[in-house]
Formats: sequence, C-alpha cells, structure tokens
Amino acid sequence: MLLWINGPFGGGKTQTAHEIQRRLPGSVICDPEHAGFGLRRMLPPELRGDFQDLVSWRQGVVEVLDLALAKHEGVVIAPMTVTDPRYFAETVGRLGELGHDVRHFTLLAQRETVLGRLRERGFGRLLRYVAGKDAPLRGESWAVGQLDHCLERLREPEFAEHLWTDHTTVAKTADRIAVLAGLTLTPNRDGAVRGRLRRAWTSARHIRFD
Repeated sequence: MLLWINGPFGGGKTQTAHEIQRRLPGSVICDPEHAGFGLRRMLPPELRGDFQDLVSWRQGVVEVLDLALAKHEGVVIAPMTVTDPRYFAETVGRLGELGHDVRHFTLLAQRETVLGRLRERGFGRLLRYVAGKDAPLRGESWAVGQLDHCLERLREPEFAEHLWTDHTTVAKTADRIAVLAGLTLTPNRDGAVRGRLRRAWTSARHIRFD
C-alpha cells in the first residue's frame, strides 16, 4: 500500500509521515522531494525552477515508488505536495493504474494556521525569538508565496481525501489516516515534551538550503 500525503508547504506532511512510520512496523518513507532536489542541483542556477515541471521527476517518482511497492513488504509513505492535476495524474494516478493500492490524503488548514507552522519550522523558530513573532518568514518565503495557490487548488475534489488539521495534533492526524486506510498503528506513548522534541528533530533534519 502507498500512503501519499499531500498538502500545502508547511501543512504537516513530513511530520505526519514520520509519525506513521514510527508507529507502523515495516513501513518506510520514500520522499519524492529527494529526487526533485537532486535533479535541480544538476542544473545551472539560471535553469533551476520547479522540479515538478521536469518529466524526468514525474517519471522517476513513478519508477522508484513502483519498485518500492513491488519489492517492499510494508507500507510505503510518500509525503509530497502536488497541486497540478496533470502532474497528480502522472504520479499518484499512474501508480494506481499500475495496480498498486494507493491511498491519497490531503492535509488542509486555514491560512493563518499554516503560517504559524511555517514560523515554527526550521530557522523560522530561531527568527521568531531573535526578531520577534511578527518577523518576516525569510527562510520560508517560497512556501509562503505558494500558500494561497496550494490551499485553493488542494480543496478541489480530485485531491480528496481531505483532512483538516487546524485543531488536531500530528499524532491524531496519523491516527485518522491509519483508520481511513485500514491500518493499525502502535499506541502513541509520547508525552508532550518528548513529542515536541521529536517533531523539532524531524524539522531540523529536513531544513533545505537551496
């Protein structure tokens, strides 16, 4: 089974994916973003745009996930924002056409909720303490610039199943996905402090510099 977790940048995809992986024995995360950044780094700076526009990325994601799903016995989790219906069909849709059990979920939240999460993410947290809570999100400017487009597009029916996350935790969002996918997660035994530390570590590991 493939769990594709969609949503706006800063919407909680990566945190939710890691929470599911932590509590679902045998599951693995195969992040399509890794392939995208690798392809992007191969190009001269002046040619670096959105890597999803590259046919090689879309085809490569399908090839790699097809292999993982065919050879790995556990659940495969792919946290990745895709808002273009054509690209969605060429990736998520194509994997379904190849016969895989694909479960797609879109995490949604109100704009202010996502902005708050972006402010807490990576260097945004440091910036908040140094420059004040209303400091501009310089390190997340691209994500902020894409936010309104993402929220508008991802509300469309073709990007269901929609899960609103404004008033829920990462652990509870993972639980909801598991129930909808017919999976059983191990109990969440993290306390509040341990959970915050775990999420902070996950965020730190995914800071991008390009």
